[in-house]
Amino acid sequence: MLEVEGLRVNYGKSRAVNDITFTLKDGECLAVLGRNGVGKTTLLKCLIGLLPPAGGHVILNHRDISFLPPHERCRLGMAYIPQGREILPGLTVLENLRLGSLGCAGAKATQERTEQMLEWFPILREHLNRPGGVLSGGQQQQLAVARALMTSPKLLLLDEPTEGIQPNVVEELGEILQRIRREEGLSLLLVEQNLGFARAMAERCLILEKGTVVREGKTEFLGEAEIKKYLSV
Repeated sequence: MLEVEGLRVNYGKSRAVNDITFTLKDGECLAVLGRNGVGKTTLLKCLIGLLPPAGGHVILNHRDISFLPPHERCRLGMAYIPQGREILPGLTVLENLRLGSLGCAGAKATQERTEQMLEWFPILREHLNRPGGVLSGGQQQQLAVARALMTSPKLLLLDEPTEGIQPNVVEELGEILQRIRREEGLSLLLVEQNLGFARAMAERCLILEKGTVVREGKTEFLGEAEIKKYLSV
């Protein structure tokens, strides 16, 4: 589904992502791990089109999308959940959901997709007409995921989805995402600091250091030596 070839991203004269190459299969979850500041968020922002590449290619379903704007990548089946959720706090839960499909679906399709979101995330139904800003952190994260899923994407990019969420809500979110993967064949690219969550969700992982992939393989290889060398603070 996704091929990343020699991707490089700069901030001015500073290289944040350097020659990253990997693939992601249909229905697979790939975790991107590493300490703070190694380029994980920069990588996701480049993949979704918020940052331009300084070199390399991003290929989605055999099409080079390296320089397409974010809205066109969305129409091709990508969706992005940024770190910090970035829901619109002054809009209601329902308005946030509808915003997710703006420009991508008609009224009937939006209504049908909204009902699907409320089935997957039943807690949102209880707060449908409340401002998103009054929800708890875990509820806001579920809203952010649901909003991204309103376009029926095939590839979901998640940046630190468990940050600031209590453990029981993290477990619930993981169960919901696994259910959606089974039902819709959704592929996930997951940036995560919570190793337990990453291990539970992902079949494979990449470890970044200084903007470069230093380890890649099945999640099972994440033993104490790798954690100490690449992930411990």
